[in-house]
This record gives sequence, structure tokens and C-alpha cells, in this order.
Amino acid sequence: MSRNTLNTLKDFKSSSSGKGRFYSLPALGKELGVDISRLPVSIRIVLESVLRNCDGKKVTEEHVRQLANWSPKAPRTEEIPFVVARVILQDFTGVPLLADLAAMRGVAARMGKQPKNIEPLVPVDLVVDHSIQVDYTRVKNALDLNMKLEFQRNNERYEFMKWGMQAFDTFGVVPPGFGIVHQVNLEYLARGVHQNNGVYYPDTLVGTDSHTTMINGIGVVGWGVGGIEAEAGMLGQPVYFLTPDVIGVNLTGQLREGVTGTDLVLTITELLRKEKVVGKFVEFFGEGLATLSTTDRATIGNMAPEYGATMGFFPVDEATIEYFKGTGRTKAEIDAFEAYFKAQQLFGTPKLGDIDYTNVVTLDLGTVAPSLAGPKRPQDRIEIGHVKSSFSELFYKPVSENGFNKKPEDLDAAYTTSNGVPLKNGDVLIAAITSCTNTSNPNVMLAAGLLAKKAVEAGLTVAPHIKTSLSPGSRIVTEYLEAAGLLPYLEKLGFVVTSYGCSTCIGNSGDLTPELNEAIVHHDVVAAAVLSGNRNFEARIHPNIRANYLASPPLVVAYAIAGTVCKDLMTEPVGKGKGGKDIYIGDIWPTSIEINKLVSKFAMKPQNYKRNYDAVEAAPGKLWQQIKGSAKGDVYNWPQSTYIAEPPFFQDFGMQPKASAGSILGARPLGLFGDSITTDHISPAGSIKESSPAGKWLIENGVMKADFNSYGSRRGNHEVMMRGTFANVRIKNLMIPPKEDGSRIEGGITIHQPSGEQMPIYDAAMKYVADGVPTIILAGEEYGTGSSRDWAAKGTQLLGVKAVIARSFERIHRSNLVGMGVLPLQFIDDDSVHTLGIKGDETFDLLGIEGDIKPQQEATLVIHRSNGETQNVTVLLRIDTPIEVDYYRHGGILPFVLRQLLVA
Repeated sequence: MSRNTLNTLKDFKSSSSGKGRFYSLPALGKELGVDISRLPVSIRIVLESVLRNCDGKKVTEEHVRQLANWSPKAPRTEEIPFVVARVILQDFTGVPLLADLAAMRGVAARMGKQPKNIEPLVPVDLVVDHSIQVDYTRVKNALDLNMKLEFQRNNERYEFMKWGMQAFDTFGVVPPGFGIVHQVNLEYLARGVHQNNGVYYPDTLVGTDSHTTMINGIGVVGWGVGGIEAEAGMLGQPVYFLTPDVIGVNLTGQLREGVTGTDLVLTITELLRKEKVVGKFVEFFGEGLATLSTTDRATIGNMAPEYGATMGFFPVDEATIEYFKGTGRTKAEIDAFEAYFKAQQLFGTPKLGDIDYTNVVTLDLGTVAPSLAGPKRPQDRIEIGHVKSSFSELFYKPVSENGFNKKPEDLDAAYTTSNGVPLKNGDVLIAAITSCTNTSNPNVMLAAGLLAKKAVEAGLTVAPHIKTSLSPGSRIVTEYLEAAGLLPYLEKLGFVVTSYGCSTCIGNSGDLTPELNEAIVHHDVVAAAVLSGNRNFEARIHPNIRANYLASPPLVVAYAIAGTVCKDLMTEPVGKGKGGKDIYIGDIWPTSIEINKLVSKFAMKPQNYKRNYDAVEAAPGKLWQQIKGSAKGDVYNWPQSTYIAEPPFFQDFGMQPKASAGSILGARPLGLFGDSITTDHISPAGSIKESSPAGKWLIENGVMKADFNSYGSRRGNHEVMMRGTFANVRIKNLMIPPKEDGSRIEGGITIHQPSGEQMPIYDAAMKYVADGVPTIILAGEEYGTGSSRDWAAKGTQLLGVKAVIARSFERIHRSNLVGMGVLPLQFIDDDSVHTLGIKGDETFDLLGIEGDIKPQQEATLVIHRSNGETQNVTVLLRIDTPIEVDYYRHGGILPFVLRQLLVA
């Protein structure tokens, strides 16, 4: 029987399903004497979960009262236990998570416990979308060829997933070829409201991908967490987080003609990065919201990690209901969704002054201009008319100023590859309409198709050496592009459908030709990629392409035609058309009337969505059906594999946690790093080099170079992953002396102390572990920004790192470090590696972390310099909440949860 906490369990009426029960927020407000309607909408949805899950143990009545009394400017010291309705995974993060669950079952079996006790307590969906690579492009059957390669490379991983499907009752898989996790979530998995024993509640979730926040566009509270946190949430732990500030973004006006939702999100990313919204909720409201489609909102929600927020949330309104109708949800679902949100007084867009926000930022949509972002960070927006001049300036600026450290006179140098392809700095070599930010948005996808049509009709072409690709976020996109008659024009420009998954944006762009690679390396060419994704960090898209620009799908096509970013598309022609005529971007840019006509006619067809997603179970595809796994039953038998191995995180596991190590003494630095070290720099990602520690291990284990696959595909094997941690080809360890020209040597190398020998970070780490020497990492601002890769924390722990000391941390990575038993500490005031004169030949003690540590307490870093001097520095312990103290004491979140489950 449902608990009637604070007398809030009430009835509401739905036209299709009749009467339902719900935990009423208006009733809670009356009971507590609080005006709940003044709370941000996102806070109210979290409050509903706290109220409904109040059991007096993990969630108490005091938690309810605290959150109901949320104050916009209060100090943030209280943690919220948030129980989500479901969890969503992508396969790169989902496979190691499944491996952890399998390992937990193995521990249970060995201890004589019931393995089935280790079972997700909420629905879990894994969408296979990160494994496909763009090996084949510009041929009609590129998709078929790429998928066949995908299944050959990932057979062992897919067998493991199929074991998980039969072993766990609440674990489902959306097979390859349906789309990217966020678009599948938006179009299919999101429910609006859930129902359990007649009690209705909002759809909420966490996902193991930063861009889970795309779901915020349709009023669903959800964000990205590491697999470590998601696993705990699956197994009955609330997701704990500090009560957040909520920044309101008041949207006024409307977008001008020719401006896309992509231009808007790049503007918002730049704006909110400056507002410093890291770790905060962002909530959009105001009259301008009515002018944005639901898919425009989803585009903005998607890039919350890029502007640093936990969420970029949009309230439920009429546009949300129309989207649910257009994507094939049932009438009963939609009626219950609308009735529930109205009963909770959560329906509709707030106006300025309706809600008490921590701070309000106003954006006039009419001020947004066509833009790109790059060449290294998503928040570095450039109006299209300044792209050429920006590239020219950055070409010769030092790396410390986001430049390329080249000689100005080299900018116009011309080269030729060994097979006769002309090559210059700024040449576009990859042009990708890729998941996930934009491909869920019919407005920009149809705009790309219309621009392609006009370009082909004008006689424009794309140079054959440019690697073009079209990777829609779901098969629905291909259907409406075909129905609108636009796909053939995209194909004529080289934008053939190559995959349904997260491809170029995560580095699965496939390789360039050997001749291009050779010329780029030999002449040190700064080549460019233009893509419609959300991440453009160094070496992410391709290790040899240094300038990466985010752009709307139509601009991706335009830059592919132009062939270079050293062309001002506002004043110079895109190219020459029929008869040598100059064609300008204004000649081929589609109008909003043209786009909207096609959106209404072809994009939102409920029957298409229903037919497509019914096939997830009914007809998942021959390649998936042919996957046969030998493993059956509740406990995995760990067959020999270089893809899947039993993780080492439960070795020597006992029911009592080991005594805390206390102070860290005599530690050596494994790396000194600057600002904006991303999880792409830390976590293994992209291709595996033959000469790397991971490549050498694979060869020793009988794997041919052609079968290396990517780091992401091998996340289920810790032997590969720990060898690839801190191995990014663009990472710069400040312990390594600079070159003669002052530039920094790149790659995952370090100096082992006290020998002074240069070697790969992995090799040095293993030497330190063998010698019993603890290690630490020191870094600058925004350490761990980027994707929510749990291996960035897992790999750090397996290398023997005891603590990371940085100027500031990204939210998810800080949490993941704690979840793996690694101490995150923060420099205070102006202290930094630079101001403290740390070189890397010092030893370090960390004192003040013995005994009963407290959240955000101070500790002491003792620096022992090579000249015998000693300096004491106060640092802040970034274990932020009481539950995180427990996680750390237990050696991490996974041992903590496993002990609880085995006791139960």
C-alpha cells in the first residue's frame, strides 16, 4: 500500500484512463505552508520524487521539507536523495557497467549468496549506438558495409549484451542500426509519466552519457552520470547531489530568417559558459519559448554539458503534447501525461516574475546570428563572417591562447599528396552531419537537404577527397528525407547515409587516406573538420585534424562545398556552379517557409515512428539475430576475450571495508596538466596505436592490428583501458620539458622519478605500483570536462593514483573519482601548479585526511622539493556530501552498494 506522506496522496482524472493517484505538490504546499508554485519547475519534479519515495530511511520527511523550502540564494549544504524512474545506457559505457554487475553476481555466488539479488530495481535500456565507425563513405551501400564491419568487430561484446538480456529481468537492449541513444530516448523510450499500482509519477532518469540532457527538451528531468553512479541508481541507491542553484533563462523575441536552432545553442553555450553555470540547473522560460519547436529545445538541452549545467530544462506545454502525438505515443499515454502535469500545476511556460530563480539571464532570440564554434572548444562561438579571420589569427598564436603555434607565412603554403591531391592549411577534410545534437531536429536536417538540392541544381560539387558522411540519429530521419525527395541531392554531394549512431562526434570518423595522413604529418598541416555534433576537443574527431568546428547541418554541407575554412562565406562565393558562375551561400540557403512546409508535411508522422520502433523487438535485424552467445544463466562464466574481462574492482572483497589508508605520504606526480583537461584526454578513446602500451598488449594476446577496433569498443577489458589512460596523442604533461621553440611535447608520456627516465604514463605507473610508491595528478581549471566517461576515473584508480589536485573539477568526473575511491582536492585562492612552482621532481604528502573526514574539509598538501625545501599548502577536499564520505570509506561506490545488497 502506498504511503500517504504528509497527506499528499490524491486523485486526478484523465479522459482516457479515468482516475489515477498521485503525490500532489499543491497539497504538499498547503500542508507545509509553502508556495510551491514559486519553485523552479525542475526542482518541483525532483521534489515529487523525494516525496513519493519517502521511506524514513534513505529518504526522510526532513529531505522533503528541506527541498520544499528551496531558497534561490541559500548556501548549498544539503544533499538530495533523488530516486529516478529509469536508467539509460549507451554501449560504450553500458558494457563495462554490465561487466561490473556480472562481477557482483560472481562475488555473491562465491560467498554463497543468491546471485539474483544483484538485479536492477528500475527499468534499464541500453542503446547500441557508439560502436559503428565511418569506414565507408560516398558509396551507395556505405551503411550496409559499415554495419557488417561493426558486427565483425563487436561480436564478443554483443554476445555479452545478449547474456545480460537473458540474465537480468529489467535490462533491455535497442540493437544497432536504430539510432543514437538520445534520439531513441526522445522519440521512443521517454514516457512522460509512469504508473505503478495506480500511482502516476513523472518520467525521470539518469544516463551514462553526458548528453542525456537532450531529454530535458520535452520536460523530462534527467542528466548524465558516470556508469559508476548509474549502477548504484539501478541497484536501489538514490542519486545524491547537492541542492542546486537554478538559473532561469528568459527567452524573448524570435529567431531571424536564416538562423537555425544550432546557431541558437552555440550562442547559449557561449553565454552560459560566461555565467559559470557548472553544477547548476538551467531552466528556460519566457514568451520566446513559444516560438521554438520541441526539437529546437531538445537541441539546446543536449548541449547542457557544453555550457556546464547539470540540465538545460524546458517545462511541459502544448508543444510537448504535440511532439508526443507526432511521434506515435498512444492517446491514453498522452492524456495521462497532460492530465497529470495539469493536476500538479506543472503545465505551461512560466513568465518573467512567476518563479524565484537564483539568477535570471535574458536572451533576445532576435540577436542570434549564424555561427560555428571552434576550433578546439564548443563554447568558442564564431559568427560565420569571422571564421576565416579567426582561423588566420589562431594559426600563429601559441597553444596557450588556443592557437596552433605556426608561422604566419605558412598559412597559404600549398602542398600535394603523393597521389596528387592538393592540400592547404584550413582545408576541410571531414564534413559530417553526425549525431547527436542536431539530427533529432527535422528543421535543420531538412534545411541541409534543401541546401543540397539548391547546390546540386546550381552545379556545385564536393571535392572527392573530403570525407563526407550522413549519420542520422534515427531511421526516421532517412524516411522523411526520402519522402521529401532530398536524400538523392545529399548523396550527390557525398552525404550518403553511413550509420545510425554516434560516429564522427566521438572519433569514430574512420581514417583518412594514407596519402592524406602522410602529407598532413610530413608538412604539419592544420586541416579542418566541420561537423554537426557537440564536441570538438583536440584529437577527438581525428588525431591528424587539429581544427574542428561545430556547425548546423546546412553549414556542414556548405563548408564541404567550399572545401576550406579560409573562405568568408558571407562575402566570398561558396564555389563555382554551371558555366563557372560564382554561387554565394545566399543563393542556396533555404527559407523558413520552405523548411516549415516540409517539416509539417513529412517529419511528424505518428505511423512512421510506431512502425520503426515496433521493430526493436519484432524485427531487430538479421545481423543482431545471428549473434549467438554460449553464456547462459544468472552468473557469467567469463570466456577468454580481449573485449570482455572480469573487472578487478572486487578483488579481495570482504563484507567489512578495509581500514582507510589515512595520510598519503611520499607521493610522486604521475602528471602535471594545465586547464581544460577533458575526459577525452584522460580516458582511452578513439583508435589504438600499435606502438602504445595497449597496442603492444593486444599484439601479445594474438590480436592483429587490423582487428584492434577502438578503445571505446574495448571498455569491457580493463587490461586495454588502464594501458590507454592518459594516452591521448594531444595531452601535454607539463613535467616534460618544452621544445626549443617553446611548444609542448604531446602524448601520454611522463618522467619517472627519481630515475629521470621518460616513458609512457602507464609504464611509469606500474613501476610506482611495484615499488609501493603512491602517485597523484596535479592539474588546472575544469579538470575532467567533457563526456561522462567512467573509465577516466576507473583508469586513474587502476594506475595507482591516490588523489587528483586541480584548480576546479567538472561535476561528473569529480563524482566519479570519489566513486572509485580516488580523492579529488582543489587548490584554494590563487594556488596552482604554476604559482607554487611545481616541476614534477618533488614528493608530496597529503595530511588531514585521517579518521573521520567531513565533506569539503580542508587538508594539507606538503611539497618536498628536490633542493630540500618544504612548503605546506592548504587544499579543499572535494568529497562534497556525507554519502560520498561513505563511498570513499568503502573504497568506492561499487563495494559500498554490493555490501548493502549482500546484507539485504
